[in-house]
Amino acid sequence: MNKTVIIGAGFGGLALAIRLQAQGINTLLLEQRDKPGGRAYVYHDNGFTFDAGPTVITDPSAIDELFTLAGKQMKDYVELLPVTPFYRLCWETGEVFDYDNVQTRLEEQISRFNPRDVEGYRQFHAYSREVFKEGYLKLGTVPFLSFRDMLRAGPQLTRLQAWRSVYGMVSRFIENEQLRQAFSFHSLLVGGNPFATSSIYTLIHALEREWGVWFARGGTGALVQGLVRLYQDLGGELQLNAEVTRLETEGERICAVELKDGQTIPTAAVASNADVVHTYEKLLGHHPVGSARAGSLKRKRMSNSLFVLYFGLNTQHNLAHHTVCFGPRYKELIDDIFHKNALADDFSLYLHAPCVTDPSLAPPGSGSYYVLAPVPHLGTADLDWDVEGPRLRDRIFAYLEAHYMPGLRSQLVTHRMFTPFDFRDQLGAHLGSAFSIEPILRQSAWFRPHNRDSRIANLYLVGAGTHPGAGIPGVIGSAKATAGLMLEALSR
Repeated sequence: MNKTVIIGAGFGGLALAIRLQAQGINTLLLEQRDKPGGRAYVYHDNGFTFDAGPTVITDPSAIDELFTLAGKQMKDYVELLPVTPFYRLCWETGEVFDYDNVQTRLEEQISRFNPRDVEGYRQFHAYSREVFKEGYLKLGTVPFLSFRDMLRAGPQLTRLQAWRSVYGMVSRFIENEQLRQAFSFHSLLVGGNPFATSSIYTLIHALEREWGVWFARGGTGALVQGLVRLYQDLGGELQLNAEVTRLETEGERICAVELKDGQTIPTAAVASNADVVHTYEKLLGHHPVGSARAGSLKRKRMSNSLFVLYFGLNTQHNLAHHTVCFGPRYKELIDDIFHKNALADDFSLYLHAPCVTDPSLAPPGSGSYYVLAPVPHLGTADLDWDVEGPRLRDRIFAYLEAHYMPGLRSQLVTHRMFTPFDFRDQLGAHLGSAFSIEPILRQSAWFRPHNRDSRIANLYLVGAGTHPGAGIPGVIGSAKATAGLMLEALSR
């Protein structure tokens, strides 16, 4: 009997493989790299452990559901640790906001910036919870396969004013500019411009307030390994260093998967956790459906890219686990990132200091860190990152040393960079986009690539490029939506 093949062992592919395998579907998970995880890859340098990608876990219940579905307990595979505060938000002018889940502490901090915004925040939080209930709990794992599905969601989207931007909606409730930044930056975590992304994405705030922010002991890579072990305990097969180069077809069905090493694997169905443009252009470009889909997708707006620095120091600094370092500009910088054919002179940064929560990720007395700066993708700014990367690295290190981590460069033990070239070349991301298709309203839900292709009936999508979108909860939600469709078809 032909196996069901899943391409890519990122969070979306792993979650889908677990769901199928738990229901008795014989599943083969193919990963082109030497480790599972996709964007959640792990680097080990000189005793330091660096999570390559996502480090913010906001819906542990979605992960726990995978273990429960398999008749297992999550605690036997991975331990999640609470992160407090969720984030420390810092501005160059010296203001600091510890974004906390305790209402009284949160309101005390809001009041320091603007007392009138306490009531405004309560109203914003109530709105965010409404969006969370409609957009995440009700629709986050429901596939949008026809325009009728979109029409059914229309009244709720209209009532919640989904046409407004995240920043625009926050500004309806909050007066202070720094607080507006504090409650609108979240869309950047999934590749969305706060000034263009639908206000539906304010649900991220309620999502964090509902379940908290968590981190896996041992790093995000330990969570990946826990999911891999669960999948294999269910009898699932994972093949590493297995790069898929072609999807063989018979008419409008996929009949086999071809690997770079020449291996051909007959298949009953294929789900791709690879980049959506890569899937249609590179793997299915020989087929009329694939070439047409690729052309259409390449006309869509892609999310921004990232420049990431991983570095180990021989000491630890007094930081929060997650720190957002706002630069001197907010809207203007974001406009540059999404629209300007150049690299801005300034930047805003996300600084990750996991040893605050789990010291085991570095040698004793040392610290593992990574810092990322949102940057334009290669279609927005055609930059030579072999040149720009080292320049930006030096600017960021100097900035961190001046503002947050005194003595950084003299304490440096090891470092590595990940640029838009790496997103393109190592992850197959179209234009080096870090989050796939930009999450604007007209590229969301039904307007996003569907969880099942409408022409090639046994081709499915999972991950950031399909519904509902990027982020760990998003791609795990996409796996639930896609699994439902696959189980219905494969059980016939």
